Amino acid sequence: MKNRISTLLLLLSFLITNAQEKLTAPPYLKKGDTIAIVAPAGILKGRAATIEKAKKLLESWGLKVVLGKNLFNQNNHFSGTDAERCQDFQDALDAKNIKAIWAARGGYGSVRILDKLDFSKFKKNPKWVIGYSDITAFHNHIHHLGFETLHAMMATSLEEKPAETTNTIASFKKALFGETLSYAFTDKEVNRKGQLNINELKGQLIGGNLAILASMLGSESQLNTDNKILFIEEVGEYKYSIDRMLQSLKRAGYFTKVKAVIIGDLSLIKKNSTNWGSSVEQLILEAIPKDIPVLFNFPAGHEPDNRALIFGREVSLEVDMEDCLLDFSKN
Repeated sequence: MKNRISTLLLLLSFLITNAQEKLTAPPYLKKGDTIAIVAPAGILKGRAATIEKAKKLLESWGLKVVLGKNLFNQNNHFSGTDAERCQDFQDALDAKNIKAIWAARGGYGSVRILDKLDFSKFKKNPKWVIGYSDITAFHNHIHHLGFETLHAMMATSLEEKPAETTNTIASFKKALFGETLSYAFTDKEVNRKGQLNINELKGQLIGGNLAILASMLGSESQLNTDNKILFIEEVGEYKYSIDRMLQSLKRAGYFTKVKAVIIGDLSLIKKNSTNWGSSVEQLILEAIPKDIPVLFNFPAGHEPDNRALIFGREVSLEVDMEDCLLDFSKN
């Protein structure tokens, strides 16, 4: 009897550990809904025309736009003081008529206001929180609250050449209005299938900017990657810095039970005076255990082609000998 009870307890423990709680998707937007543009991080000096362009884009989709009261404030590195940036974000969280919160830009600063925010009204009236890069702090934190978020372009993305952002804007609109997202991306020669014995796997998609993921370690916003698919992108770092952050994630257990790792853009990698000795792709493969599939070349991150991703959504990842497919519809 004791052996049976022990076996049942172990089975129960296994099921609890491996179960993935389905996150709540905020309501998709429809014409007439209101979206707020706020700046929780970097300064928007000289970018009034960019914000106006973003406002007109949303209005062309039939949406109403509210700008944060402190959007163009300046406080050295930041778009206003911590209190001012927090107030704009809090107002957007609390307002029932606002259906989505769109970050004007990233930079740095989101983590400074994260613990000052009250999400109690947001939990009762969830809305999409949108952005990438530094906005990863919000993606991670809100994941723990049980809600999906949208890793997608920001207002300043419209400063890129229009011809290069067609897919970026189209995927953002699709995600906002609840249309199906599905992306094919090329299987690079450096891709590693790990011990992936089947062509398709499923799991919640999580992640974001590598530096921000590493900065969340040890906090209540740290992600649990067990049985999930982890997305990573980065910009403007040295190879040794990328390695250091990956090693930190590894020591924190990020790659222990993760199903797969998808690598997005690795942009503007800096050249160190001391040669690292390998490509950034090889660096990543060496940092992540060999049995974990690692797939490169996904079009998301700090490049003009930045496809929208729904974090917290269960996705299907199909892999064959030449191409990969990330599909948000099979859940």
